[in-house]
This record gives sequence, structure tokens and C-alpha cells, in this order.
Amino acid sequence: MKPLTIIKIGGNVIDNSENLHQFLLDFTALPGDKILVHGGGKIATELGKSLGIEAKMVDGRRITDIETLRVVTMVYAGLINKNMVAQLQAKGCNAIGLSGADGNVIKARKRAVKTIDYGYVGDLDENSVNTTTLSSLLDGGLTPVLCAITHDGDTQLLNTNADTIASAVAVAMAAHYETILVYCFEKKGVLKDVDIEDSVVREIKADDFESLQAEGIVAGGMIPKLHNAFEAIKKGVSAVYIGKADELPMLGVREFGTKLLA
Repeated sequence: MKPLTIIKIGGNVIDNSENLHQFLLDFTALPGDKILVHGGGKIATELGKSLGIEAKMVDGRRITDIETLRVVTMVYAGLINKNMVAQLQAKGCNAIGLSGADGNVIKARKRAVKTIDYGYVGDLDENSVNTTTLSSLLDGGLTPVLCAITHDGDTQLLNTNADTIASAVAVAMAAHYETILVYCFEKKGVLKDVDIEDSVVREIKADDFESLQAEGIVAGGMIPKLHNAFEAIKKGVSAVYIGKADELPMLGVREFGTKLLA
């Protein structure tokens, strides 16, 4: 099968124009087929605040009421997505920006209300990703750039976590490509000591996950990230990397981030 690289980039890079410029240069230089997935929560929060719409968060998760949905749609599917696509075109990468509604690429279901009503938030399942459309774009020489907006197939747009989108796309495409998934963020990888930047754990196998949690090496928000990563590997993704955006040129060699293996 052909190789495919799926990269999720977070807000820390998106918020800084110089960092974003360098990341997109590095992304353009990656060989082979690739897909970029992005969020942009900080910019959405700032724009919402300027419009008098305060962000509502529960355990780090955004409550998406109708006003917030309008803001995140404008920011994710509009401002950030089209800015990235324009920059990639200038760098020689023939990109196409998409929400989940475009080409019916990602269909979600509105999150059911349990103890908390998250509003217009979309959850994904194994049939959410339209691999036919994505494969057609890749075969046509286009690089999809996916934002964190999906749809339910019945006119309703939904806000869906970008990490979740990246994982779901990687799993779905693994049936057709030799797929690797890369989460780029502000740290060099999973760190043995969060205060020591170079204390990177270079490889983690699924059997090591519980012991690393017990030792406190994997903690907080890294736990669900790694859990989702190992689930992706179980479902056919070749490998998952977690590393720093400005070290992306090192992808595939030992010095890039943390590599997660089955």
C-alpha cells in the first residue's frame, strides 16, 4: 500500500505566524501523500470575546452553544483553514481546505446529553470518514486540509475535536494506505520529566502504557491522547508519533518525538 502521513497541528503553532510559516514549509517538504488536520481554539476564543461571547469550558472541553458554533465555524472553516491553504499554495503544496460537510468528508452525530450538555459538539464512529472522497483528492494530487467542523448529514454543522478527527481519519484511511499519524504540539514528545525538555521517551509500546501512568510519566491530558493513539494502532494505523512542530523534518528518524507502537 502507498504511504500516507496524517498530521494534526495545534493552536500553539497556529497562533504564531512565524511558527506557522515554518511548520507549513516543513509540511510541504514531506514526501508522499499527506493530510493536515487543525484546530484553532485560542483564536476562536479571542474572536468570540471581541463579539461579547465568552468561552464556556468544562474540564478543558468547549461548550458549543449556537453563538459559539457560529464563531468556531467562521474561525476554523474560514479564517484559519483558508489562511493555511493560501500559505501552502504559495509554498508549492496544492492544498484544498475542507470542513466535514465539504464532499461529505466527515459526518458526525450530535453528542448525547448525559451529565453535561456540550451543545453542538459532534462525535465520530467507524463510518464517519468518507475515504472515497479523500482518496480521490489525494489521487488527484491535492492535499486535504481538514478543520474541526463536521456535519450530521441533516443540515447541522458540529464542532468536533481535532485530535479525534485526526485519529478517525487515520484509522479509516489505514484500510487503503500505510498510514502514520503525527500529533504536533509544543513539547518534544512524552517527557520523563515535564521540566526537562530533552527527557523524551523515544518509544512506547502498548504494554508499557499502564506502567508509565503508574509512574506519573504519562499524566493529565496526555493520558487520553495516548489512549486514542494506541486504539488507532490497534485498528490498523502503522505508527503514531507525538512531537514538536519545529522538529517535523526529523519525522521517521529516532530523534523525532515519541513513537507509539503496538
